[in-house]
Amino acid sequence: MSDFPKDIYTEPEPLDIDTLKNLGPLRPMAGVWEGERGVDVKPKAEGPKTQAFVERIELQPIDPQTNGPQLLYGLRYHTHITKPNQVKTYHEQVGYWLWEPATGTVIHTLTIPRGQVVMSSGKAQANAREFELSADHTDPHFGICSSPFLDYAFKTVEFKIKVTINDDGTWGYAEDTVLMIKGQTEPFHHTDRNLLRRVAQPTPNPLMRT
Repeated sequence: MSDFPKDIYTEPEPLDIDTLKNLGPLRPMAGVWEGERGVDVKPKAEGPKTQAFVERIELQPIDPQTNGPQLLYGLRYHTHITKPNQVKTYHEQVGYWLWEPATGTVIHTLTIPRGQVVMSSGKAQANAREFELSADHTDPHFGICSSPFLDYAFKTVEFKIKVTINDDGTWGYAEDTVLMIKGQTEPFHHTDRNLLRRVAQPTPNPLMRT
């Protein structure tokens, strides 16, 4: 049995159109950020390799989203990562951070241009300074979808991300992507972490700009 309402069509009224005011724990993450202290531990044929990286991530508020009675506020993001002092893309990622005030749920979607999408979720208080989200390849809702080659060679079975909001205005994340790699019996923990500093304020969502 679910806690969903019988009326699945009627949207909530009145609707507050100010996304920045209603982002809950995501509010401190809005804006444009840069981080120069990224660390990536990835799998290689000879074993784990640690790689430093530089990151720029833009998180901009979107208009409120409704699924009938369900109401979500969110940030659309684009992440671009390079190795230090290089121009070539090391990693790129797009998606959304979403907040559902009614249930205290945070949702994180990510898409990478190597044939993979992930949707993770977790619970948090509206004023939380730390929260963790997860996805599992067996979960029909908050799961992982990979291209055939990735599923064959580097199957992602679990994903976790922990976000920490710091008192000095920075925020950081720690990710753990659990892989089952062809030819190996033990799972590999592909980890990433970084500390981000704001370089530009967010742009209000379109409805607020009108």
